[in-house]
Amino acid sequence: MIMLTIDTSTFALSVAVVDHDRTIGEWTTHLKKNHSIRLMPAVRMLLEECDLSLQDLDAVAVAKGPGSYTGVRIGLMTAKSLAWAAGLPLYGVSSLSVLAANARGSQLISPFMDARRGQVFTGLYRFENGKLMQEKPDQIRMHDDWLHELAAGGEPVTLISPDYSKHQELISQTLGELELPAHAQDHLPRASSIAMLAAEQNPYKNVHDAVPEYLRLAEAEAKWREAHGK
Repeated sequence: MIMLTIDTSTFALSVAVVDHDRTIGEWTTHLKKNHSIRLMPAVRMLLEECDLSLQDLDAVAVAKGPGSYTGVRIGLMTAKSLAWAAGLPLYGVSSLSVLAANARGSQLISPFMDARRGQVFTGLYRFENGKLMQEKPDQIRMHDDWLHELAAGGEPVTLISPDYSKHQELISQTLGELELPAHAQDHLPRASSIAMLAAEQNPYKNVHDAVPEYLRLAEAEAKWREAHGK
């Protein structure tokens, strides 16, 4: 099954074409540029490089969040539009699971993304028999509290995040030798990992059923609801 995969849930923009477990092509950048302008040209360029068209695809899969509200929405809307236009099944996977898939070994894996105000989007994963399993659900937490919870567990853990450098000092102070560092290149999401994750689940029954997984209301919506007593 040839699958187009998309992840725009962080500053990184990653697209890939995967045939079963073989990556045909992948393109990833980590730039503070507008995903809405760059995503479709990236998809077109990748398909052309792989000598493929939309009609050659068997499915589309996307990182559905959490992450940047704008980035998640752009990726999901683009994936929905492509799947609907070509009559293809659409899969949605956790953006945190895409990061976790970069880890190696059998230790705990805690992917995270900065959610501002000392908070992070995070979860807990582990590989078992070659499959990525979720130990704790994706959630939004105060980062300090989450790290102390991991430390109290006393088990080695790998933390993976495009925002890792921003939090490195706190992580080192809290976890110490319990942290098993990831390779530098593993802190960016890779769209090719989405295919492996999508293979473990069912597609949406209808592409229009796909919705972003924000884990919290967008700030503007939250303020509106507060002002209107919702």
